[in-house]
Amino acid sequence: MPQGRWIAGCLALALVVAISTLPEAAGQQKNGPESTFLSDRIPAERLNQYADLAVQWSQEYFRIDTTNPPGNEMRGAVFFKKILDAEGIENQVFEYSPGRADLWARLRHTVEPARRPIVLLNHMDVVTSDPSHWKVPPFSGEIVDGSLYGRGAQDMKDEAIAHLLVTVMLKRETLPLDRDVIFLAVSDEEVDGAGTDWFIAHQRDLLGNAEFMINEGGENIRLADGRLKYVGVDVGEKSPLWLHVVAHGQPGHGSRPIADSAPNRLLAALSRIRAYHPPIKLLPVVEEFLHEMAPSERPARAAQFRNVRRAIWEKNFQREAERDEMLNYMLHDTISITMLGGSEQTNVIPSEAWANLDVRLLPGNDPKLFLETIRRVVNDPNVTVEPQSSDFRTANYASTSTALYAAIRRVSAHYFPGAPVAPMLNSGYNENQRYRPLGIHAYGFNPHTATQEENDSEHANDERIRIEEVRHGFRVLYDVVTSVAAKKK
Repeated sequence: MPQGRWIAGCLALALVVAISTLPEAAGQQKNGPESTFLSDRIPAERLNQYADLAVQWSQEYFRIDTTNPPGNEMRGAVFFKKILDAEGIENQVFEYSPGRADLWARLRHTVEPARRPIVLLNHMDVVTSDPSHWKVPPFSGEIVDGSLYGRGAQDMKDEAIAHLLVTVMLKRETLPLDRDVIFLAVSDEEVDGAGTDWFIAHQRDLLGNAEFMINEGGENIRLADGRLKYVGVDVGEKSPLWLHVVAHGQPGHGSRPIADSAPNRLLAALSRIRAYHPPIKLLPVVEEFLHEMAPSERPARAAQFRNVRRAIWEKNFQREAERDEMLNYMLHDTISITMLGGSEQTNVIPSEAWANLDVRLLPGNDPKLFLETIRRVVNDPNVTVEPQSSDFRTANYASTSTALYAAIRRVSAHYFPGAPVAPMLNSGYNENQRYRPLGIHAYGFNPHTATQEENDSEHANDERIRIEEVRHGFRVLYDVVTSVAAKKK
C-alpha cells in the first residue's frame, strides 16, 4: 500500500496513516467480539504463525517441478497429502495415469441443516520455463528483494497454498461449518484439462452437489502509486476456437519466384483475416464491469462507460475499443496469428504453407458461424481453414447475484477500501467452464494483489509474488470462505 510522502513536520502523522493502510493492518481495524470477519478473532501471534506457514509451504511447493508436459503432478499431490494427513484432514489421491494425479480433501459440515459444499479448486501443473532467462532458477523457491520466485507464483501455486492454508485454519480453529469445504487439486489444466475431466467422469459424487467454487482467474492490479485499481472477479471466460489455415500452391526453386505460391497465398489470406473486424457484442457482465470502472476513468471515457449501450454505436468509441487491448477482447471475438510454417529450406518454395490462429469467442457465439465467416473472408479455394479440435466448449458465466459474490464484495471492501469490485470476462480459458454446467457457481478470485509487472510474469520469465502478499492473502480468502461456510460462535 502507498506510504504517503509528507513534509517533515507531519512525518509522525504520516507514519500512523501509512501503517494503518498496510495489508497486515487492514483486517485489524475491527477487533473484538463485534468484528464482522472471523480472522479478526484469531490472536495476532497465531495469525503470524499461519503467515510463516504460508511462506514455508510456498517455498516448498514452488520447488516441486510440475512442468506440463509431462506434468508429474503426483509430486504435488504427495506434498499436499503429507500436510493434510498431519492435520487429520480427510483426503484421497487419485493417480489416473502414471505420474498424474488429482487430490481431494474435505472438511465435513458440523452444523445442521447443511448447505451445499464450497470447492477450493487449484491446478498443480505449470507451464514450461527457460532457466537461462530467469534471475534465479524457476524451481528454486528463492526470495530476492522481498519477492518469492518460482514458476507458478502467479499461476497458480500461490493460490493453491492460500487454499491449503485456509483449509488447515478451518480445521485448527474448530469453526462450526454449515457446509462441507472441499479442497481439490487437479492435473493438466495447462494443456488438456484431463485431470478435471477424469475427476468429473469418475469421482463427481465427491463434489457433493457443490454450490460454490473458487478458482483462478481473478485479477487485483496495483497502480504505480500503490492504489488498487480494482478487485476483478472472474465470472466468465471466452472459449478458444483454434484454427489451422493451409495454403496450397505450385512448388519450385527459391531462385525463381512464383506469384501464386503457397506462402504468397497464405500471406494474402492472413492479410484479409487481419483486416476483418468482428462485430461488437455487449454482454451484461461487461456492461457491469465498465460501470464499475467509470469513476476511475477520465471524464469522456467515464461517460462512455456509464452509458456503454449507446457508446458502442459511436464510430470513435468503436475505433478506440479495437485499439484498447482490454476493451477489444471484452467486446469482440478476437483473432491472433500465433504460428507460421512453410518450407524447411530457404531455397525451396513449398507446396503448402500454414498458420495457426488463436480465436477466442464471446459467450453465446456460434463457432460454426464464425468459421464460415473466416472462410468467406479468406475467399480463396486454394486456402483451407479448419478447427484444430472438434472439442469446442461453449462459453458460460456465473451470476453476480449469489451469496459468495456478495461475500467477496464485503471482504474486499474491508481489505481494499475504495477499490471497486468488478465482474470480469476473462480473455483466457480456465476450468470454471467445466464445472458450471454441473450447477456450481464458479468464480475466479485471487486474494493476492500484484503490480502490472508482477501480473505479467505469469507464463513469462521471473514469475514471482511479493512475500507480503503470501503472508496476507490467505487471510482475505479465509474471510471470504468463512462468510459463506461458517457460523459464528
